[in-house]
Amino acid sequence: MKAIQDYYPDHFSHCYGCGKLNEHGHQIKTYWDGDNTITRFVPKEYHTAIPGFVYGGLLASLIDCHGTGSAALALAKNQGIELSNQNAPRCVTASLQVKYLKPTPIDSEIVIRGKIKEISDRKAIVSSELYANDVLCVSGEVISVLVPDNFGS
Repeated sequence: MKAIQDYYPDHFSHCYGCGKLNEHGHQIKTYWDGDNTITRFVPKEYHTAIPGFVYGGLLASLIDCHGTGSAALALAKNQGIELSNQNAPRCVTASLQVKYLKPTPIDSEIVIRGKIKEISDRKAIVSSELYANDVLCVSGEVISVLVPDNFGS
């Protein structure tokens, strides 16, 4: 199964969080999981805040890019787009809210689950929860907006 990021056009595939063409980035992948979305990420030791715990900026980045990926999935579904060969809608963040609830251990897989709260022709609001070892560590909300194909070129 392909992630939404696998369908982004190459000129939109350089994002540090989710860009498949950014060899130094996180290259996260976002999928449908029923009516919700899911992203998985394994932090590395250099993602440390203090020994044993993940740096909060990374966690915000994961919430951010999971949100835009979830928004792209929702917009494609809402617009009846059958995903194929670089035709996915691409979103950017209009607003990001992050709440750190518990320290996130660095030695476990991170799972981010998203819910589409609102969808329109050009905007999606996604709420996300970030878990480590099945413990809710971070929650967030992303407002994403659709960008035109010629954005940034």
